[in-house]
Amino acid sequence: MTLTVLGASGALGLEITRQALAAGHDVVAVCRRPEKVPDAPGLTRVAADVLDPDAIAKALAGAETVLCALGIAKGERPGVLAAGTAAIVAAAPERIVSVGAFGTGASAAVAGVLTRTLLGVFLRRELADKVAADTAVLRAGGTVYHAGPMTAGPVSPTRRSVPLAEVPRRLFPAGVSRATIAAAMLDATRNGPRGQLLVPLAR
Repeated sequence: MTLTVLGASGALGLEITRQALAAGHDVVAVCRRPEKVPDAPGLTRVAADVLDPDAIAKALAGAETVLCALGIAKGERPGVLAAGTAAIVAAAPERIVSVGAFGTGASAAVAGVLTRTLLGVFLRRELADKVAADTAVLRAGGTVYHAGPMTAGPVSPTRRSVPLAEVPRRLFPAGVSRATIAAAMLDATRNGPRGQLLVPLAR
């Protein structure tokens, strides 16, 4: 497949790109700083900012499968996530897979009171942006992964993705490696449930 990765220069976007290329896919890496994405066979790097409607529309035109790894950089104003997902939905790809934060929006209820409280304090300015982005993707029939704290490390050999009803109850959400999240998102490009929110777990 040809996969378009939005936010490809971030830590998760780089991992998605690496795994996709290793699996034999062609990748269109879309980000503000494409020089941060190592060149490789099968890779096309495209410079575009989601806050530039014309540039991002051109970058996403004709995309069939889009994986959104956007995040809000330190000091950046909220709105990036909603703008990015709006651009993806407007491009009308066949498949959309996105990542969000466990404990926000639809996953807040299963995250527990302590997690919700902490996220409400530390992500207060970002919460509305995250919820708007997730909602847009789900309404468009995409798949959203709500991940716990992202860690370094390889793909978990016991990884699984579960709906909210099957998330283990914990005081704090379990960490999961970016490699495991990337693998789950790539799985979803082939057979992920449409219009659903899943939680990637290491085991």
